[in-house]
Amino acid sequence: MFRRLIPLLSILTMFNSAICLSQNLIKNPSFEIHAECPKRMGNFNIDLPSWSTPTRGTTDYFNSCSELMGVNSNFKGTQEPFHGNGYAGFYVIAPEDYREYIQAEISKTLEKGKKYQVSFYVSLAEKSDYAIRDIGVLFAEKKMSLNKKTYLSKTQIYSIKDNSFNFQTVLSSKFLTNDKKWVKLSTEFLAEGSENFMILGNFNNNATTRRVDTKIDLKIGAYYYVDMVSLIGVDPVNAAEDIDYELDVTYIFKDVLFEFDRSYLLETEKKGIDALYAYLKVNNHLKVIIKGHTDKIGSNAYNEKLSNKRAEAVSQYLMRLGLEKNRISWKGFGATKPLRDNNSVEGRQRNRRVEFLISKELE
Repeated sequence: MFRRLIPLLSILTMFNSAICLSQNLIKNPSFEIHAECPKRMGNFNIDLPSWSTPTRGTTDYFNSCSELMGVNSNFKGTQEPFHGNGYAGFYVIAPEDYREYIQAEISKTLEKGKKYQVSFYVSLAEKSDYAIRDIGVLFAEKKMSLNKKTYLSKTQIYSIKDNSFNFQTVLSSKFLTNDKKWVKLSTEFLAEGSENFMILGNFNNNATTRRVDTKIDLKIGAYYYVDMVSLIGVDPVNAAEDIDYELDVTYIFKDVLFEFDRSYLLETEKKGIDALYAYLKVNNHLKVIIKGHTDKIGSNAYNEKLSNKRAEAVSQYLMRLGLEKNRISWKGFGATKPLRDNNSVEGRQRNRRVEFLISKELE
C-alpha cells in the first residue's frame, strides 16, 4: 500500500516545521561599508572592513561611486548590484590554476550541532571564457593568510596545523551562465562549533573544475560578481502533532527523485526529509525504514548497489540531523519495484525514488 506525500509546502505547514531564520552572521554582507571608494583593481583587502582574502589573489571591489571600478561599466563588463551600491568580483578559473577568494569574519562562533544556511548571489561577468557549476564554502576557526596565488586544495587545507575546517560545496542544478541576472546559491550544513571565518571560491584545479565554454575566447578564465552573502541559523520548530502517519505503510518522498545514475542529495531534496525528521523527533518511540529504487537502465547488480546508495544518502542525512542510528535502517531494491513504465523518460524519473515506512520495529 502506497501513500503519496502531499505537496512539500503543505507538509511543512502541517508539521509547523517552517524554518525560522535568525540574524545574518556575516558582517557587511552586501559590501556597502567601505573604507574609501575603490580606485584600483585588486584592492578588496584594503577597501572593505570585515572582509579579506585568504591568499595573495587580487580580488576586486566594485561600487557605483567609482569610475574605474564602477557597476555601470568596469573591466569585466556591466552589472547592477543585487543590493545597494557595491559587490565583489573574483576569478574562479584562470590560467595556471590562479584563483581569487573572499574571506568573511563571522560575528560569532557557530554552535556545534546546529544547522545553518549559507547563501549568496552570483552573476557571470560578460568577459569570461567559462562558466562553472559549483562554488565551495570553507569555514575555518582562524583567519587564513597564505602566501600563494593558486587554488586552495582541500588536501592542502586540512594539512594546515593549529586550525580546524568545515568544507561545504554549494551544488547548482546547472552551469552558472547568466551574465544578466543574479543567481542565488545556498546550502545548509551542521556546524562543528569552531567556525569563525568563511571563505568562498573554487577549491578545485582547472582540470577537475566542471565548466562550459562561453565562446568568448579571451583566454583569461571565469570571473564572477558576488553580492549579498548570508549566514543564518536554521531552527526547525519541534511541534509536529498536526499530522500523523499510519504505521507500516510505505510513503514516497515527493521531492526526492534522483537524476540518472546519481545518489547524492540536492538541497531541493532535503526539505521533505527535514519534515520527516521533525515528525520523528517528536514521536521518538518510532523508527523508520528507508527504501531506495532505480529505473531499469543498467545491470541488476549495479542497480541494486545504486538504489542502496540512494537509501543510504537519505538515512545518513537523517542521522546528521540527529536521528539515532538505532532508529533507522535502509535497503536498496534496484529496479525490481517500478511505479511507472520504464519505457518513458518521465516514468524512469518517477522510478528513481526513495520511500519510507514508519514502524515500531525495524526490518
